[in-house]
Amino acid sequence: MHGILSSEVTVNVPACEAWDLYGTLKLSDVVIPEFFSAIDVLKGDGEVGTVLKLFFNPGALFHAFEETIVTIDEEKMIKETDASKGGYLDMGFNLYRIRYDVIPKSKYSCITRVTLEYDLKEGWISNAQYVSLVPFIGFLRVGSNYLIANTKHTASG
Repeated sequence: MHGILSSEVTVNVPACEAWDLYGTLKLSDVVIPEFFSAIDVLKGDGEVGTVLKLFFNPGALFHAFEETIVTIDEEKMIKETDASKGGYLDMGFNLYRIRYDVIPKSKYSCITRVTLEYDLKEGWISNAQYVSLVPFIGFLRVGSNYLIANTKHTASG
């Protein structure tokens, strides 16, 4: 079973400022307090091939999983990560990919989009119920608030 979910948020900051957050490891630092107990960089420095281990707060679906950055396109402002060990892969997912896009809207405004693509093995279809954009929409909102609070050039200022 294959599926794709997507959501976006308009942010009143220049696209280059948003990309500086979403296209790097800075997003991890910004979202840790609200969504994770810790994020460890196991390999790399934020480029393609970087492996992160995400530790979830108590009560989450699972304790931790690893993801690998598989795409960074500076020109198109796209970053993709794939689950690479544990977590969703242990629940029958062949693919669990998160894609962040930063889309320029105007000089001081952009759209941040998150797309979740997944593929489940035969016999594991019932685990599709655990696929949700809710945490990623939260990442976009936390990222948006951070950008507005920490960017000099915004649509309102």
